[in-house]
Amino acid sequence: MDTNNMHPVMKWVEYRLPVFSFLDHSLGTQYPTPKNLNYWWNFGSLAGLVLVIMIASGIVLAMHYTAHVDYAFDSVERIMRDVNYGWLIRYIHMNGGSMFFIVVYIHMFRGLYFGSYQAPRELLWMIGVFILLAMMATAFMGYVLPWGQMSFWGATVITNLFSAIPLVGDSIVTLLWGGFSVDNPTLNRFFSLHYLMPFVIVGLVVVHIWALHVHGSNNPTGIDVKSEQDTIGFHPYFTTKDLFGMGLFMMFFMFFVFYAPNFFGEPDNYIPANPLVTPAHIVPEWYFLPYYAILRAFTGDFLVYQVISLGGLLMDAKLAGVLAMFASILLLLFMPWLDGAKVRSCSFRPIMAMAFWIFVLDCLVLGYIGGKPAEGNFITIGQWATFYYFAHLLVIVPLVSRLERPRQLPDSINASVLKAAE
Repeated sequence: MDTNNMHPVMKWVEYRLPVFSFLDHSLGTQYPTPKNLNYWWNFGSLAGLVLVIMIASGIVLAMHYTAHVDYAFDSVERIMRDVNYGWLIRYIHMNGGSMFFIVVYIHMFRGLYFGSYQAPRELLWMIGVFILLAMMATAFMGYVLPWGQMSFWGATVITNLFSAIPLVGDSIVTLLWGGFSVDNPTLNRFFSLHYLMPFVIVGLVVVHIWALHVHGSNNPTGIDVKSEQDTIGFHPYFTTKDLFGMGLFMMFFMFFVFYAPNFFGEPDNYIPANPLVTPAHIVPEWYFLPYYAILRAFTGDFLVYQVISLGGLLMDAKLAGVLAMFASILLLLFMPWLDGAKVRSCSFRPIMAMAFWIFVLDCLVLGYIGGKPAEGNFITIGQWATFYYFAHLLVIVPLVSRLERPRQLPDSINASVLKAAE
């Protein structure tokens, strides 16, 4: 970075704290980036944008929120009605949670398709999975804070799942509740942790970016950088590309904030929590629905459950469902080793590409089933979708990745760009 052309103030700061050269090296002209990155690579920066929005809006909301079962619901209504622009800040925050999961899910599915979890980026991928887990914990605790009917009963149902764990399950539930039912201590704990967890996510994101900068970004071809011709400076090309993507995303985001603010919400959550009245259909937020479907798929007559539990001798169906729900996320940590292909990108692996899109469809089916009552054909469909989810990760990916013959890779990233331009 040329310091001679700097403003005197910037030069004074740079000499004492080289922050501008650091930014230029990490996000500027000196950061070499594969020149063939497309708009699917925008979603990492979009996730960072939403995280900043969520923290900023959450801090303002915390100034007006009262974490007490007698006042929580009314304090949220006061934010909506009496606080200057409180309605806007709350709608940004509540819809921001959904936007966060949308961009992160797309970001992860992009990584699965283009093999961004393969060597040498295994730790980068694993840190990303831990970010997802931290997001889930944060979102769950945040959903409890409005203290509506779905908040209360969702917290009751989900925390009760830990009671299925042998020996220590009841103690974990009591610790989470701060007593023997979901009550004021529970709300206080969840509020405290909900405020803390975003800063944990920030720490994980910093490590995630650090790991990214060690070996650089993956790219659509999945081949390594071989020369300077394969790369281009991050700024101004990709900063401009990211800004364009951010503009489109913010229009999408603000549509829901201003025109459909309750699209992702549940009507029951606008009713104050009542421990004596159970909602007809308890459902979590939409981004938890696939895992909720997996949890409910494990019934006593589910063949997979009968096999893994030896007819119910090893565990009951509730414990099997809980273990499967957590395994559905934790298995992603092992993708670098489950996928044994020497070619990263599914663009050159047609069979794996087809399996990937079937897997995406399966996840959408699980999300749909998770939002439906656990009865009739919904149970059967959920069980088949759950079976395929694990079959894809544990059977299809290992076998296809080792048996499929990929298409011929281009000689270099630059060669692929020139061929696409012809």
